[in-house]
Amino acid sequence: MTDTVKTIKTFFIMMAIAFCCSLIFVPQSFAAGGKVHIRFSTWHPPAGGDVKKLWIPMLEEMEKRSNGRITYTMYAGGALGKGPAHYDIVKEGLSDMGYATLSWTPGRFPLTDVLSAPIVSPAKWKGAEAGMAMHDKLLKSEFKGIKVLHINNCVMAHLWTTKKVKTLEDMKGMKIRSPGGLQTKALEALGATPVFMPLGDVYLSMETGVIDGVVTCPALVKAFKLYEVTKYGVPTSFGCVSEGLFTNQKFWNKVPEDLKPIIEDVGRNAYKIAGVFDEHWYNETMTGFENTIEIEKLSGDVQASWDKNLTEMLVKWAEELEAKGLMAKKALLLFKDEQAKLGVAFKSCPVF
Repeated sequence: MTDTVKTIKTFFIMMAIAFCCSLIFVPQSFAAGGKVHIRFSTWHPPAGGDVKKLWIPMLEEMEKRSNGRITYTMYAGGALGKGPAHYDIVKEGLSDMGYATLSWTPGRFPLTDVLSAPIVSPAKWKGAEAGMAMHDKLLKSEFKGIKVLHINNCVMAHLWTTKKVKTLEDMKGMKIRSPGGLQTKALEALGATPVFMPLGDVYLSMETGVIDGVVTCPALVKAFKLYEVTKYGVPTSFGCVSEGLFTNQKFWNKVPEDLKPIIEDVGRNAYKIAGVFDEHWYNETMTGFENTIEIEKLSGDVQASWDKNLTEMLVKWAEELEAKGLMAKKALLLFKDEQAKLGVAFKSCPVF
């Protein structure tokens, strides 16, 4: 085949792909009083609890409250792109609404990383409450050109390993998958080597010894069946990643005014409405792991040393951002205050 023929063939293939995409992702226009169809995207596994017990019930609640005027199509898993791409999938209009993990794009939301500080929170609705308070008071400037329905700090992540960890010395040299954000800095402060990889690769990597463990929340241990390759669990808090629910701005501008309050209210209160990822769910999930994972808390002395290292890490993080003109110290203290209103402890928060 000549180069000219190859070029022509490639051109027509690309044109065909572009045509198919235009059929799926054609821009929408909504008349007043009309219907709205939401193309929803998330990196969560299609068969996992997040999709079945949270996102679908949330979208169905929007449909119910709008008397059928809001409908949706679900694009879960890697349907539209890999995990770190999901913020831009929404922002650029490949989907109309979606969930994105902000910590997976290091440096892009520097001050919002405060949401991934090591607080002790078993309920995601509290994360959304505190997250939106932080957004409204301090973080709004990091989200330009997109509609924020909520941002949150997720349910606290724990350490899940193939080797037993009882002391700080045990952490030295361990290769631990980090979700990003302050978890990466926390692992470094504790002597481990952070490794970043997609969650979908963690199972095989733990099974084959490529990594020694993972920092993640109980929901994802369950969703990705990591309990099958995890031997030990340390239920100390690493906080969790900063995440959020977003709507494409152009899409939002076209939504009929009477439907906007429905989308905003349901989106902001998705966890309460669906009744998932709360304290009861957390306790039930952790108890369910006890048959396959040896879960043991750190001793008081070790936990105190652990917290001391994390406090020093947060001081350094804040000083680095302050040098760039960002109000990181204010962010940490405000985050502590917002969590305290919800009964959530932030023991390693520095005193400035």
